[in-house]
Amino acid sequence: MEIRKVGVVGCGLMGAGIAETAARAGFETVVAEVTDEILERGMARLRGSMQAAVEKKKLEAADMQAALGRLRGTTRREDFADCDIVIEAIVENMPAKREVFGALDRIVKPGALLASNTSSLSITGMAAATKRPERVLGLHFFNPVPVMKLLEIVRGLRTSDEAIAEARAFGERLGKQTILAKDTPGFIVNLLLVPYLLGAIRAYENGLGSKEDIDTGAKLGLGHPMGPLTLLDYVGLDTTLYIADVMFEEFKGAEYAAPPLLRRLVAAGLNGRKSGRGFYDWSSGQPR
Repeated sequence: MEIRKVGVVGCGLMGAGIAETAARAGFETVVAEVTDEILERGMARLRGSMQAAVEKKKLEAADMQAALGRLRGTTRREDFADCDIVIEAIVENMPAKREVFGALDRIVKPGALLASNTSSLSITGMAAATKRPERVLGLHFFNPVPVMKLLEIVRGLRTSDEAIAEARAFGERLGKQTILAKDTPGFIVNLLLVPYLLGAIRAYENGLGSKEDIDTGAKLGLGHPMGPLTLLDYVGLDTTLYIADVMFEEFKGAEYAAPPLLRRLVAAGLNGRKSGRGFYDWSSGQPR
């Protein structure tokens, strides 16, 4: 099936980025939220992202207007009926995702792909809520979606070769480099990343070095664009804790066990950049 129309469930940080990327790539795009108020916040974020790209000379103003013309917001799942692919980008909660996939399976035309942007949960588990498990897969985008070039495709136990091929072609049209992972918690990237991030928290918690020195060591010693504690604030400490707990539950490895400091910060609502404070103070827009 050639993909022409894209649906996105959720217009939060990731959903808005996915919808923006699809619209900019030439796809007719529908993005849905549960209320008009939440939808408008997401659409404002999306428009702001494109305007910033225009100001940085990375997007032409005419192309921005054309992309916005291909984009439509909705609060009705029925508006996904004629989409060729629908990408779920809601909260990392398996019961909520299974409910969405079950509903999409009843609404979206037969043969369309159903995908999840999950960073850790089982694609096979979501596919089991549908009658088309061979057409269900993971499409794990990275934040910020319009900028990051990687797209992690995840094959569930019953995902067909045809679905994988269509997903690769779709990813390439979005301008992404695709990699293929099997359906295991964390897939490829987070399986490598999460132990590194948790190790950095333990190092700081145990007094090995200051926040700044740990981050500078990773940047200059490992050649990383940002240090692990800054990256944690970007990813979200609550998101990292959730992924770590999913991976620990599956593998029982000490490297996936969340440090006490991470749990305390999340309990205090200090989730990083999105909350204004995590390992750093983000009230000025930059880490301090």
